[in-house]
Amino acid sequence: MRDAEAGSSSPSPLPRATVVLLSLGGASATIFGLWAIQPVAAPVALALVLSICAHPVRGALERIRVPRGVATVLAILLVVALLAGFVASLLIALTQFTTLLPQFTPQMEQIGQDIVAWLASVGVGVESAQTIIAGFDPAKLLDLAAGLLGGITGIVFSLVVIITLVMLMAMDATYLPPLFSELHKRRPTLVSAMNGFAVSVRRYMVAATGLGVLQSTMNFIALALLGVPAPFLWALLSFICSYIPNVGYFLAIIPPTVFGLLVGGWPIAIAVILIYGIINMIVQSIVQPLLVSNVVALNQTITFVSVLFWTPVLGPVGAVLAVPLTLLVRALLLDADPDAAWWRPLTGDIDAAKSVLRAKDADNRRKRAARRSAVRGEREAAVEGARLADE
Repeated sequence: MRDAEAGSSSPSPLPRATVVLLSLGGASATIFGLWAIQPVAAPVALALVLSICAHPVRGALERIRVPRGVATVLAILLVVALLAGFVASLLIALTQFTTLLPQFTPQMEQIGQDIVAWLASVGVGVESAQTIIAGFDPAKLLDLAAGLLGGITGIVFSLVVIITLVMLMAMDATYLPPLFSELHKRRPTLVSAMNGFAVSVRRYMVAATGLGVLQSTMNFIALALLGVPAPFLWALLSFICSYIPNVGYFLAIIPPTVFGLLVGGWPIAIAVILIYGIINMIVQSIVQPLLVSNVVALNQTITFVSVLFWTPVLGPVGAVLAVPLTLLVRALLLDADPDAAWWRPLTGDIDAAKSVLRAKDADNRRKRAARRSAVRGEREAAVEGARLADE
């Protein structure tokens, strides 16, 4: 009896163009549905990633003979403590920003007027210049920060939802090993894909968190030494943006550069740019892409596009979880389907790609050896024929 996962080798009853269009239509409907339920989908995605990351803690506690229920509670408390600490730091940073911004309102307005004058000198109309710098109005930035602080009810609600989901997922996860063991008998590829997804997510989050702590600490020290206001705020922003591959660096560098310009002029602003360029570019533009490609087997193009894709779908949470969400899609569509496994090297699986290249190189060497042997045989036959003709 043929394996249930072997797939059918018979041709599809539908034309390929029809299959492609139906697939694109289904994908578009799914994406639109996720966007429509973003307030629900985003917390669920975040809770899923947090639960996956916390699962090894419970496993480690159980291995040292901690009761399963106690281990689950301790893992949940760890996640709750981390979330509470992060939210508290975020609220402190926003409060600091709302008290800091009014102090520099005159300087920011003066910079805006200087920009308008410079744009006018290069031929840009005054009205167009005013429109360009309208987004830098300090009052608008202050209103935005005040709105975030005023939305404390929404933040608390989202936090309660995430904590509740983490608790439920952690309790349900106690039944996953026996369920996966039974499922493996019928769908071994699907189980392997889900296990691989969980391992890749944990590796990525550990690597991204470690790099984020490193670069945010270095940024904090540098900004404090330069005298840039609110270095903790910008270091926290740098840490959050470290989870956003490629794009996060540019988001994190703008605010400290502006405030460095306000307090110390262009020398401080240029120093901030140089320091961020050295620290963050090495970490986010060199180390992190290489780490992502090695740890989760995603190439740099897909990593960058995933940020552009998931951000409008799930908002800021989509930007932070772009790589884990892309890994989930690959696990469901490629890793769980034996017939689609040949697509995996195209997504950045270096090991699989190296295997393909090695096989191709070996085949090319065999062909070259066969051609050399054939040419050598032809030459020997020609020499032998000439010798016989001379005799």
